[in-house]
Amino acid sequence: MSSVIVVGGGAAGMMAAYAAAEHGHRVILLEQNEKLGKKLFITGKGRCNVTNACEKDKLFDNVVSNPKFLYSAFYDFDNIQMMKLLQESGCPVQVERGERVFPESGHSSDVIAALQRLLKKNQVDIRLRTRAEELIVQEGRVCGVLLENGAGIRADAVVLATGGLSYPSTGSTGDGYRMALQLGHTVRECVPALVPLESRDSWCAALQGLSLRNVSLTMYDGSRKVYQGFGEMLFTHFGISGPLVLSASSYYGKCKKKEEVICEIDLKPALTEEQLDRRILRDFEENINKGFKNALGGLYPAKLIPVVIRLSGISPDKKVHDITKEERKILAALTKRLRLSVSGVRDYTEAIITQGGVRVKEINPSTMESKLVHGLYFAGELVDVDAVTGGFNLQIAWSTGHLAGSSIPAPQSGQQADKPH
Repeated sequence: MSSVIVVGGGAAGMMAAYAAAEHGHRVILLEQNEKLGKKLFITGKGRCNVTNACEKDKLFDNVVSNPKFLYSAFYDFDNIQMMKLLQESGCPVQVERGERVFPESGHSSDVIAALQRLLKKNQVDIRLRTRAEELIVQEGRVCGVLLENGAGIRADAVVLATGGLSYPSTGSTGDGYRMALQLGHTVRECVPALVPLESRDSWCAALQGLSLRNVSLTMYDGSRKVYQGFGEMLFTHFGISGPLVLSASSYYGKCKKKEEVICEIDLKPALTEEQLDRRILRDFEENINKGFKNALGGLYPAKLIPVVIRLSGISPDKKVHDITKEERKILAALTKRLRLSVSGVRDYTEAIITQGGVRVKEINPSTMESKLVHGLYFAGELVDVDAVTGGFNLQIAWSTGHLAGSSIPAPQSGQQADKPH
């Protein structure tokens, strides 16, 4: 029996430990926090969107960075297998809107408990409040981990699954990036992702608290369209947030002309501009003798009306019967393309994930093993792969963790594994 150390007790780390133990290895799981799955506990507002029940091919469509790298990981352990594993481990799941998968109980703690049962069943040695300081490498091969207290633990293989930099209160310290760099790996620039967007547009702050449903959002990097999505969003005192915006933010990190990034909001995506003009005309005919500001209640939420009026340039007191065809077209265009300039993103304390990480070209996609250091494997957010919202990032964690843990070979014939101490 060979010995494996998994560094990091989050989603990817727990899955890697389980998979390695299932394949006959003696596994030690090191977690610096007082409990496993601390970040997992707060995901999905405490409900834990564990995966997405879409067709397997659509998993790749929702990956933002390096989707092709995940081919082996998704085919080794996909969303359906994850759902089945949770069900069999005493955590029934349910599929909700957008094919998002949650535990039936609505409690992320039940997902963590199910994984802990799997670890216990496979006799994984879980060591909490234990921080790995660096990896021990000899002649190009990892052979153990040096702990913060100076103690060393020998191993035949190490899985590094320390997470990224998002939600630092959960212990996301970036230690994995540091250790990877020490061993010669390249770490692609890390930025907050799945995070609210900031704007300096004064009208945006005036809409603080306004939530919009069933709208479309398109992000442009200069003249280049980089993202388009449909869903819900929220105006805040600093800019915009909500599921639709969080997904768009993952593409902001890849924009080349960040000073020219614009989001266009389509408030009526079900209507063409011509259909919308007819709708506006119909509303105006019903309010023919009213002032412009009093004729928009059927088109927009009350909080949005003063902003629309201001941006349209039409006098709020102008009588509806005096509004010209050209002014109606301005109103229709504004409704279909409400433009908001993006000045940046919020920081890691509000980011769901980290974009960037260990360069995928330095990792074997068929095993998750380092191409630079034998016996070293990577999994989860530490790697330069990420996706939009909807359970896809957790599926990346499950899939890469499972592939890493299950790819670790047994010691060569006659080789005796060092006993952990």
